[in-house]
Amino acid sequence: MSTPPGQTINPSYWQASPLFLIMLAFLVFPVGVIVTVSFWDYDSYELIPDFIWDNYQYLLTSKVTWQAYAQTLFYAVTTWATCLVIGFLVAYYLAFHIRNKALQNLLFLLCTVPFFTSNIIRMISWIPLLGRNGLVNQGLLGLGIIDKPIEGLLYSDFSVILAFVHLNVLFMIIPIFNSMSRIDRRLLEASYDNGASSLTTLFQVVVPLSKTGIVIGSVFVLTLVMGDFITVKMMSGGLSASVGVLIHNEIGLLQYPAAAANAVVLLITVLMMLALLFRMVDIKKEL
Repeated sequence: MSTPPGQTINPSYWQASPLFLIMLAFLVFPVGVIVTVSFWDYDSYELIPDFIWDNYQYLLTSKVTWQAYAQTLFYAVTTWATCLVIGFLVAYYLAFHIRNKALQNLLFLLCTVPFFTSNIIRMISWIPLLGRNGLVNQGLLGLGIIDKPIEGLLYSDFSVILAFVHLNVLFMIIPIFNSMSRIDRRLLEASYDNGASSLTTLFQVVVPLSKTGIVIGSVFVLTLVMGDFITVKMMSGGLSASVGVLIHNEIGLLQYPAAAANAVVLLITVLMMLALLFRMVDIKKEL
């Protein structure tokens, strides 16, 4: 596009061009390819470039698909709620009860210790703990709390959610702690001076001022859980399904158009969830 006489191109456009090219190459183009392939046909041997709705029609009318999406949403919402409670309590303790900055930083670093190892290793570490003959069951049997091993600790929805919380809770702690650290302590003192209880101050002062961190943490946790498949597959023993597992299985069967259609629907679902979250707070303004 030509520039009108007497005018120059804003330098900010040139500064933004590398970022635009990176987004185009690593985000827009791959998503465009996935959307395109989702309309293709296929057989047992090859992909057939075409424009058909069969992949979406089967996807949206399949009972298995709806069950997988319901299970995925269950995992996402349960993990999000658990991470929110744990993350808020940990961040609140670090921000308001630890006065010493050095100790505060040390405790915060301790929260990151599990991230020094890979996700797979952290997931595998739960198996000897939660198994039928694992440490938890043996400890409960030794204390006489139970008469026989609890079967539902491993390869169940409980173990899947436990692993999800373990893997993702730090993504909730960090943004909430960052928001709480920026709260002016005089606001809390003013609330107490006006006769507000600790609970009232928490819900009317701390929570509203921590809303940005809560939303950012929620974005991280929900997006990570919605797209995950390895955690569900490992911790459920293959007994539970999720959208990620469906996509993984379709890719394994070389059903790339069906997997692409599933990925597009999953992307739209996640974007709708993020749109609801971003309506709660203006991220640009807050940051």
